[in-house]
Amino acid sequence: MCSSKGFLMQVIERLPNAANVQTRSLASPQPVVKTAVLAGLSLYFVAVILSGNLPNYINQRFSWLAYVAAVLLAALAAVSAFGMMRIADGKAMPGSHQRRLSWWTLAIVAVPLILGLAAPSTPLGADAVNGSISMTAVSLNSAVVFQRDPLDRNVLDWIRLFQNDLPAAFNGQEADVIGFVYREPDFPASHFMVARFTISCCVADANAIGVPVRFEGSGELEENTWVRVRGAFEAGDFRGTVTPILAATNLEVVEEPKHPYLYP
Repeated sequence: MCSSKGFLMQVIERLPNAANVQTRSLASPQPVVKTAVLAGLSLYFVAVILSGNLPNYINQRFSWLAYVAAVLLAALAAVSAFGMMRIADGKAMPGSHQRRLSWWTLAIVAVPLILGLAAPSTPLGADAVNGSISMTAVSLNSAVVFQRDPLDRNVLDWIRLFQNDLPAAFNGQEADVIGFVYREPDFPASHFMVARFTISCCVADANAIGVPVRFEGSGELEENTWVRVRGAFEAGDFRGTVTPILAATNLEVVEEPKHPYLYP
């Protein structure tokens, strides 16, 4: 009986007590790192929203998702911090409020934050086209475009209209569009495309579109230069296809728009 009691006492003495477990839990950097990553992601979303750069990442129709993400991440960071404080005050046992995450999981969660800080938002330009430029719009819904004043139509609006009629139907129609200069080696010497990127959901599905422009002396324009082109359309051959070509009567170099993408 005595030997059994002595053995039991030795086992109890070797068991870690709550204070030791709590000390080890607080000494672990994982809860702190998790809280910092969640708070950092929330602050990053807030910074992108306040800077006005959110449209450089996602279609404006989905901007509400960024607001939701910022709130949820802030809430998760607060819960994590609250759990650590309760453990530090001895009001909760380790593990009751904190779910231990592996370092791999924390690293994966931190990747978007690291990339966002290391590579600030830079709108796509001519270098990102890489030969894949379209004269076909993502959406064929042009009912609203028809009601818009021709001089208020952008590159996307005109491309939508081109799909609903023959090229000659646009002869003489005046246009005033803004975009960046894009050209390929097989373009005629006096031709280039005034181009924009469209975003249906986010920058991952960005699609380059462009309207052919004829302007004498356009060869002096550097690629990726933002220009405002005014003139009238006329049907002509462009890369083996009859299409409306904007015969420019006026061209001026402009600054890149604050929000350079167009949204179908």
